[in-house]
Amino acid sequence: MHELSLLAPVVAAVSRAAQAADAPTVEAVGLRVGTLSGADVEALEGAWSIAVADSPALRHARLDIQTVPAAIWCPGCQAEVEIDEFYALRCPVCGTPSGNLVHGREFEVAYAQVPDAPDPDASAPPNTACGTPTST
Repeated sequence: MHELSLLAPVVAAVSRAAQAADAPTVEAVGLRVGTLSGADVEALEGAWSIAVADSPALRHARLDIQTVPAAIWCPGCQAEVEIDEFYALRCPVCGTPSGNLVHGREFEVAYAQVPDAPDPDASAPPNTACGTPTST
């Protein structure tokens, strides 16, 4: 499965980042996947549980995928224009030739969500001066 090999470095990178941040677990991982990236979103979702099976930090993490539509910069329209998967090096709006693909090949980690750290002050006793509670 091609998508499993795409997810392996994602899992490794997020695991390293979680470890560096002293986060024992990751709740969610967000990927940005372009429509021309060569990755199949459904296959990525299906391979996720296999990819994270050996990672204690990510074992229960949710995978969130944002699909990025392919777009070119059209010199005729002077704008980004979405294209379909059958990109023919021409703007679908005005027909101007354009080889400037600006979106659609993305395959990147957008975020890794870790649980909030407990507030160390939340369990601290009330502020006291000389053993006497302060009041206002």
